Amino acid sequence: MSKKKNKKKNTNPPLPSIRLSQCMIVKNEEKNIERALKWAKNIAFEQIVVDTGSTDRTVEIARKMGAKVFHFEWIDDFSAAKNYAIEQASGNWIAFLDADEYFSSVDAKKLMIFLKRIQSDFAMRENYLALGCALVNVDGNGKPFQVIEQVRIFRNIPSIRYTSRIHERLDMDLNNMVKVDEIQIIHTGYAIEESKEKGKAEHNIRIIRKELAEKPDDLNLKVYLADSLKNTGNEDDKKEAESLFSEVLDKGIGAPVASILKRIVYAYFMKKYENDPSKSSELEKICRMGLEEYPGFIDYEYYLSCALNGRGEFSEAWRLLKSIEAKLSNESTTTDIGTIAADPTLLHPQMVYAAQGLGDIDNVIKYVTLILKADKKRPEVLLPYISTLQKNGSSTDGILEQLKTIYDFSDKSDLLLIEKAAKETGATELATRVMAIETPS
Repeated sequence: MSKKKNKKKNTNPPLPSIRLSQCMIVKNEEKNIERALKWAKNIAFEQIVVDTGSTDRTVEIARKMGAKVFHFEWIDDFSAAKNYAIEQASGNWIAFLDADEYFSSVDAKKLMIFLKRIQSDFAMRENYLALGCALVNVDGNGKPFQVIEQVRIFRNIPSIRYTSRIHERLDMDLNNMVKVDEIQIIHTGYAIEESKEKGKAEHNIRIIRKELAEKPDDLNLKVYLADSLKNTGNEDDKKEAESLFSEVLDKGIGAPVASILKRIVYAYFMKKYENDPSKSSELEKICRMGLEEYPGFIDYEYYLSCALNGRGEFSEAWRLLKSIEAKLSNESTTTDIGTIAADPTLLHPQMVYAAQGLGDIDNVIKYVTLILKADKKRPEVLLPYISTLQKNGSSTDGILEQLKTIYDFSDKSDLLLIEKAAKETGATELATRVMAIETPS
């Protein structure tokens, strides 16, 4: 008689699957809405679009793509609209990106892999409520110019909601957030026409002033207001912006100011003083304040090198710049995100300046070459480049060979650029040789 084996039953309930709800609030985003929904089409459990008053084809396109569309009457409160969108979501994770933001298809797959990893690991499942990742701001040509950290992926639980009418943020303990370096959000929102940007600034200013009237001592709101005022193009607004930034800086940028806003204040003054040697001492002071709070932050080290160059401390500036260059070239080195990390070529003009101060001709030539290879139509760089090559004893043939590594000698516009620069630097033989290439006999 055969005996039946008693199989031990697994009494543990199965772990719930990842159900990602993509949410967004929109208004007149017909140019962006298709791409905004497309990245999540194959991974999202549902796609929720909350329209706040579009008059274009945004809603029509969203519905055609299968999104669930809801309407929310605009009340000058971004958090209210975003929280309404979250309340419509039935997934267990939320991805809340704006219409001008998206993940690449590769990063979208990585996102799901990471969420599944959290779900399958007890410690991660218990501790992590949100994911932080890089948001890369790109210009009209798709070139990155700034990288900042954002929290846009989070669990759909009642305790996580947005707060503040504008520049809304998730009200949650960031200790429950895990940083994911493998994925990044692409943000195209800065690549818009000037008129639209101005209108956005004015819209934001109105909302911030309304909230500031209720909280007149809120330094965070003052930073937000200043950041919007500086973009209007109005001189009175610019003066008010600087006054507000100065107020926050004078108060020591203490605990009441959010970390990302402290960086806005520091960045304002660093960019203002970057190319003004008369402000080198002020720039150095602000950089050292920033580095004391954010040690090793590459942007602040870069601006400090600008200050050192401005003070004529070329050796110290060169040492710092080479240190930054080494950090950026070492992929295994973890560096804080920012403008220089997004575009390391920004280092090169300061490296040329420091090398000139040190009389290091070889490095002047090296880094000017890198600058021109990135953008050859820069006469303000080409002129001193030709002059430096001459002073270094290079022959006309040698200069031509060097220029051939940068310019296309079969392109007449490139030759005209070189000819003009050669004439302006007094390199008559070089100009004559280039003219002969332009008009061969």
